[in-house]
Amino acid sequence: MTLPTQPSGPLRVVTQIALPASAAVALEMSGLGPFAVVVGEGRDEWLAHLAEGGCDVLILIDHVAGNDAGTVDGNDIGLEIGDALDLATAAAGDAAIVVVAAELDPARVLDWLRRGAQDVLRRGELRAPSLPLRLRAAIERKRLERLARTAYATDVDTGLPHQQQLIEHMSQLIALREREPAPMAVLALRIEGLATTEARLGRAAASVLRRKVAVRLRAGVRASDVVASLPDDHYAVLLGSILTPADAARVGAKLLKALLEPFPVSGHDTALAVAIGIGQYPQDGLQPEPLLRRALGLAAAAQAQGRPGFANFGEAGESVRGAANDE
Repeated sequence: MTLPTQPSGPLRVVTQIALPASAAVALEMSGLGPFAVVVGEGRDEWLAHLAEGGCDVLILIDHVAGNDAGTVDGNDIGLEIGDALDLATAAAGDAAIVVVAAELDPARVLDWLRRGAQDVLRRGELRAPSLPLRLRAAIERKRLERLARTAYATDVDTGLPHQQQLIEHMSQLIALREREPAPMAVLALRIEGLATTEARLGRAAASVLRRKVAVRLRAGVRASDVVASLPDDHYAVLLGSILTPADAARVGAKLLKALLEPFPVSGHDTALAVAIGIGQYPQDGLQPEPLLRRALGLAAAAQAQGRPGFANFGEAGESVRGAANDE
């Protein structure tokens, strides 16, 4: 892996404990940095450092004892390491996360990596000369992951986030709710008629229609809500903050009404049929995938409302009104 040129300023490392003196000197002098180390001992402290921004690496300690700073146990660092990882991945933004453990149990290491860690070190590696390289490699790994996610972050036809982006956003919101649960909901919308439009009017017209659907969905929700494009002519709306489950149903009814207004496409007034399913957090699931599956399953089973089954054009001589905010 080719590392980029020297950064304009020090790379900021947030740790839960003071690093060994040899490690601090190695980081300060390293040509892979230099690194500036900031200590945030408890959960509130390291979260506050993350909130300040500009963090490049967060080092999370799992049951470390006998280091230069004394003894640190699970209570001192404020959270079990899995919970800390979930919270950190939601709050760390672009920061790489490195876990340090006394013992590297394979099952736990895999779990940490799957939950967002870029690297896992043994306790003794905090003193190793290779520490600057390991931290810089974690930073680069995080950067490449971010580039891979954002390279195709939006659906070409609609300009909306795709399904993986939606899942990541849901994961962040759920991680922030683990200690203080609050309701949220995801709506899945099954759209019938887009394929018929493509067959009748061509690919370009169908792309225009998909964008118009996206515009109406975005116009019908708050700026803080997320509208995403899913495979097989489905869309999703993530309501990140609701007061009661009934709020999601009200939003769904509002969106349904908007989508049943005909769409002007290529000189034709085109109508769609729509079915909606709703997954509610926490009662329908505590993880993004089950919540989305619940919503998609309900949408698949629901009777589509609108013109029966497919998109149709306005009848000859029929005056059909489109929405005013489609462009």
